[in-house]
This record gives sequence, structure tokens and C-alpha cells, in this order.
Amino acid sequence: MKELRICLVNAGVRTLYSSLVSPPLGLLYIAAWLREKFNVKFIVINQKLDNISDDELVDRIITFQADIVGISAMTPSAWLLSALSIKIRKRCPDVLIVAGGAHVSGLGSSAIAGTEIDLAVKGEGELSFEMIVERYLAGSRYDDIPGLIIREGNGRVVTNKGMARLIEDLDTIPFPAYDLIDISKYWKVQSMLPVPRRKYISLFSSRGCPYGCIYCHNIFNKRYRTHSAGRIVDEIEWYIKTFKVDEIEFVDDIFNLDRKRLIEFSALIKKKNIKIKIAFPNGMRADIFKKEEVDALVDAGMYMTSLALESGSERIQALSGKGLNIQKFLENVAYIAGKGVFVNGFAMFGFPGETAEEMQMTIDTACSSKLHSISFFTVTPYPGSSLYDSQVRKYPEWRKPDLFREITSCHAMVNLSAESDDVLMYYQRKANRDFYFNSVRIGRLLRDYPRPFLMPLYIPELLKRTTKGLTIK
Repeated sequence: MKELRICLVNAGVRTLYSSLVSPPLGLLYIAAWLREKFNVKFIVINQKLDNISDDELVDRIITFQADIVGISAMTPSAWLLSALSIKIRKRCPDVLIVAGGAHVSGLGSSAIAGTEIDLAVKGEGELSFEMIVERYLAGSRYDDIPGLIIREGNGRVVTNKGMARLIEDLDTIPFPAYDLIDISKYWKVQSMLPVPRRKYISLFSSRGCPYGCIYCHNIFNKRYRTHSAGRIVDEIEWYIKTFKVDEIEFVDDIFNLDRKRLIEFSALIKKKNIKIKIAFPNGMRADIFKKEEVDALVDAGMYMTSLALESGSERIQALSGKGLNIQKFLENVAYIAGKGVFVNGFAMFGFPGETAEEMQMTIDTACSSKLHSISFFTVTPYPGSSLYDSQVRKYPEWRKPDLFREITSCHAMVNLSAESDDVLMYYQRKANRDFYFNSVRIGRLLRDYPRPFLMPLYIPELLKRTTKGLTIK
């Protein structure tokens, strides 16, 4: 069988407000899955990491002689898809262009409007991409692949009936194909975790989340599926042996939902005497933690975690679908921090109908907590969320991908609250000032931040957040 050549592209550009870069895990899982099924050679290009132009990216595709180009894009980078795909089509007229990722999953067929993309995959990608490759090699049509978005010869875009198939047993997925990238390049840039310059690898240990937060995506379905504890530990051992990493970061939506698995995982790490630091940049729900679970993770190596408050208002908690028990959140944050774990927080301003009084409640709750750090985001209705769907019904122009160009949640200018833009930004500035300009908090930061000598790197970002909107007229 002829060797198939597939180029996988993580599209994006580094900007002042969007500089975080993480390994393109979705692409690495797809590559690992496909090369067990087909005679295929891959190249993975992270445009944001390499900071290259579209023209240079296309040069690499041509040099590689790709048969298929798969492009993944987050919503803030989705505006790139049109120009990039047009350039690929102009210089590589016979290549099959396939898109996927969060933006396509959220917007569906409208995500590829104005592009030269041939096919687009909504949701989990492995099984759909496998079917695409099968049809490509056989020279057959793609209209029997459930949920696939197809650009027909006349330019019309159609979506197949059904939903993309999910992998039921996650342990059947091979380890992500980290050998296709130079992981050491990622150690020199900032990832999701607010600690740069680490020898780490990211992994998913589960997919899906059963909670109904109105602002969250639904890429992996709401049904919770997990790798077994044994599989996770085997994967960690492989990374330590192969890449000499000393840290693992879990990027699950909700790692601690399965309590039995959490305890089993932690026990295996201890039993095998694996010396590894463990971080959770996201994906931990604070109010469901039990003390014995925290203790187990700390014993296994957890040194940093992020926990989402979102709002200090009970009304907003109900409205948002999160339904967090705020008192339990505060208790567990205090307990986790008391175990020597650096605890980062997330909160949001600008929920639909949110008042200034409710914004102040969020500030008061955050400032009364034992969080070491926190990011105060702006509620942003990203495609794929129920919040986005409700906003589009009111404002159809929100379907334009350029609306989200280079947007980040800390610096977004969206305002769904009951207050004016000026009031919203005032409370965002106030939140950062009240939280960080506190001698006790500063002392705890200096004492507990894993690399205090790097803290000056965050001064420019803090200044941006504490002055947000002051220069905008």
C-alpha cells in the first residue's frame, strides 16, 4: 500500500493578548490512532508555537508532499481558516483539506463558510478521521460518515445525518504521538499553567463532563468516559522514560469526578514510587472534593491546581448552570492550600443580567478565599455553548467568525451584564486590585509560588488587567 502523507496543523498566531501555547493534544491523539490503522507518515505543525506565516506554513506542506492536510483551530484563531485554506488550495490543488477542533465543533457548517476546506469534523475526531482516510484511499464518497460536514463540487456545504462516533473504551487509544513534535520547545513558552519553563507533558485522562454550565463547550459529549488508573500511570511512566519529564499536567474537563479512580491512581503512583510533579491547570471541581481525595493527590505529587469559582452570587451560580456550593469551595480551597498546594482560581464577570452588586459578591468571595492567584475573565459566549446559542437567537450577526478574532477571555469586550461597559470594566479592574494589592496575599505568593524568581514576568499582564478599559474610548 502506498504511504499516505498527512500534515496536521494547529492554526494560530501569537499576539500581545494571546501568547499561551500548549502541545496540540487533539492532533497528537488523531495521529497516534491513524498510524495504527494505516501506512501513513505525519508531520505536525504548530503555527502558534513556531510563529510562522501562512506562506511559510504552506511551504512546509509542499515540502512534505502532503496528501491530506488536517487543520485544527480554536475560536479566537478561526479567522485564519479562510486565508490559510485558500493559500493551500491555490498552491496544492489536489490536497484534501480537513478541519476540526473546538471552533468547527461549535459552529458546524458555518465554520467553513468562505474557506476552501473540503471536509470538517464536529466533536471527537479519531473515528471520523479514520473513516475519512478509508474513503480517501478507496476513492469513494464521504456521505456515509455520521455528522461529517462536506463541501460539494458546486461549493454547497452539507452536513451528513447523525453524530460523530465516540470511542467507548478510552484505553484503546494509543498514547498521543509526542514523537511527532519537539516537546522541549514547549518547555520554553507559557502554557495554561501559570508557571513557565517546566519539563512537562500534557495528557487527557478523561473525556466529557456531565455538568451543564452554559458557557462551556461540548466537544467530547456530556457522557463521562475515562482512562483506567493503570493506563494513566503506564502513560506517565512512558513519558518519564522517553522524554525525561519531571511534571505531568492533566487537561481534563473534570478529573476528580470519579473518586474511586482518583484514589486508585494516587495509590499506584505511590506503590510504584514514581517521582513526578502533578498539576491541574483546569478541570477540577472544588466543591465535590473530599479531604481524603486531596490527601491522596498531594501524596501522589500534586503541587498546583486551578479551581473555578466563576461567581460569588448564588443567583448567578444557578443561572450559569454550574451550581457551585460556594461555602464548600472556600473550605476546600483552604484545605488544599493548607497542604502546600499552590491554588489558582478562575472567576467571571458579565453573566447575562449580572448586576454590579453581584460582581462585588464575586470580588468579596475571591478576596476572602485562600486562593494564591486568580484570573477574572469576561463571560464570552463561545460557539458550542448554550450561552452562544441563546445569544445567536437574539443577535444573528454573532455567527461571524471575525467577531472572535484574537479574543481572549481576560481581555474580551463582550458585555452581557445589566451594567454598562464602563461599569463592567471598573469591576474587573477593582477585582484585580483588591485581590492582588494585599500584603498578606503578596506574602503568600512569594512564599508558595513554585518559582518566585519568575513572578516579575507577570507584572505586565497584571498591569493590563488592572487598567483594562482606561485607554479605550
